[in-house]
Amino acid sequence: MTPAVIELRAATKTYPGGVHALRGVDLRVERGELTAIVGPSGSGKSTLLNLLGTLDRATSGEVRVAGYDVSRLSDAQLSALRARHIGFVFQHFHLAPGRSAQDNVADGLLYGGTGLRERRSRARTALEEVGLGHRIGHLAHQLSGGEKQRVAIARALVGEPDLLLADEPTGALDTVSGALVMNLIRDLHAAGRTVCVITHDHDIADSLPRRIRFRDGEIVDDSGAVPAAPGSPLEPTEEVTR
Repeated sequence: MTPAVIELRAATKTYPGGVHALRGVDLRVERGELTAIVGPSGSGKSTLLNLLGTLDRATSGEVRVAGYDVSRLSDAQLSALRARHIGFVFQHFHLAPGRSAQDNVADGLLYGGTGLRERRSRARTALEEVGLGHRIGHLAHQLSGGEKQRVAIARALVGEPDLLLADEPTGALDTVSGALVMNLIRDLHAAGRTVCVITHDHDIADSLPRRIRFRDGEIVDDSGAVPAAPGSPLEPTEEVTR
């Protein structure tokens, strides 16, 4: 059986002082799903994002991303997992000033050992995929907000990750630009990408095929829950070993 892109079993996250950010979360996201993770501030969705992105570890329970039990990976292996299997898109674009759109996207491959010519070639392809093939030489300050976010999405896609995590991807955009970005995300899903959109915007969440609602560190509603599959933890593989 093909492993889920995301699988959590009884995952918890507790911070000093008895703060329970996640409380026994069970979640499974299959390859090719487009999912909204929605909830107000303090609901646990940002903590979940950090676990899914392997930026933090669960206090207890099991978290698997792209088939890997992240608790069994070293810091170096986690870095390799992020580089090869996870693409991040944030509310603020984090583009390097003074660098072209192409080079900003190519930077997404810096830690994969890819040569400069190949990085730039793949960056061009990724920019064409998000509709910015005509803007590859433009500097960050020459791009609109919506274009900057599409460059950021291209940077997240350039490594061909199993999972795209989009954290409030329209939060810094006007309504029109935000709609264009969400249409792009839907197009990526239609092409077979697995995308999780983390948002507090219920209108955005309600427009997506699957909606997972968080409150007080727990899932209170899931429009498309998939039961967890039985199986033993996976060993780290050579693919994410450094």
